[in-house]
Amino acid sequence: MLVPVLRVLKAKNPEVKITIVTRKFLKPIFDSEISGIEVNFHEADTKGKHKGILGIFKLARELRKLKIDAVADTHNVLRSKIVRFFLFGIKKAVINKGRAEKKALTRIKNKEFKQLKTTHERYADVFRKLGFKIDLTTHKYPKKINLPNLPILKNIAEDGKKWIGIAPFAQYAAKTYPLEMMEQIIEKLAETNQIFLFGGGNKEVEKLNKIASKYKTVQNVAGQLSLKEELILIAHLDTMIAMDSGNAHFAAMFGVKTITLWGATHPFAGFAPFLQQENCVLPDLEKYPKIPCSIYGNKICEGYENVMRSISVEKVIDLYKA
Repeated sequence: MLVPVLRVLKAKNPEVKITIVTRKFLKPIFDSEISGIEVNFHEADTKGKHKGILGIFKLARELRKLKIDAVADTHNVLRSKIVRFFLFGIKKAVINKGRAEKKALTRIKNKEFKQLKTTHERYADVFRKLGFKIDLTTHKYPKKINLPNLPILKNIAEDGKKWIGIAPFAQYAAKTYPLEMMEQIIEKLAETNQIFLFGGGNKEVEKLNKIASKYKTVQNVAGQLSLKEELILIAHLDTMIAMDSGNAHFAAMFGVKTITLWGATHPFAGFAPFLQQENCVLPDLEKYPKIPCSIYGNKICEGYENVMRSISVEKVIDLYKA
């Protein structure tokens, strides 16, 4: 979600040097070929040399050596707060996560059901506090990177079929579409399109392999590609169908039409994929008026276990065709 904001920042201020500080596995997201922007990357080894207070002190010392002029904390969690403390004397700006607003949005009684500021705008606000002018309406997507010679594409026919990515899983059950209903969507779309299934973890791979084995035009890519290869493939999709999850944000990062299915969470919290608000598919809010039950889907309102089933298969397919 940060990438589009950084694109606008760099386009307006090409002389600004940006160093991303995060965990190593996220590095491909900020690769210049993927993101379209030139940034430096500094690994935060939170399970190794940067673990604990002493480790964070070491990280802060490494960052000081980079002679940074300012710190943009777009996370604002305990670890980043400690980093900021150790980087005293350097200009800083911190994200306002709008916790009070989000609490009002998710509470059961006296719920304030309204659209909150998007996370993209909250990220942009951090850089605005540092003196940069950022207008996200000026955002431009980068040139699409060529597909590498991936083994999984060897048997994919070049017959003009649309490429659809489907990521059926999410971190929490409360925002995961029932798999048997998702398979109905896959079955219907596979009649005239090439389908790629995305996921992670052994259990997910096993389930996706089972589905893919039933259809000639369905390919499971979970566990077969590096993150960079997966991102490049996603960039070449015509459509992505996903939950309120990371794969949705990966697709939106490239301007791919991204259809998201929402259960216990809601796009009003500000986590809709970039410029994809019109492609959010919501459950029956008359039947489930307490939605959203939580911001991240880790909590479910009592009796709302089947909220995702109120999204019909036909509704998803109709939005794909729209």
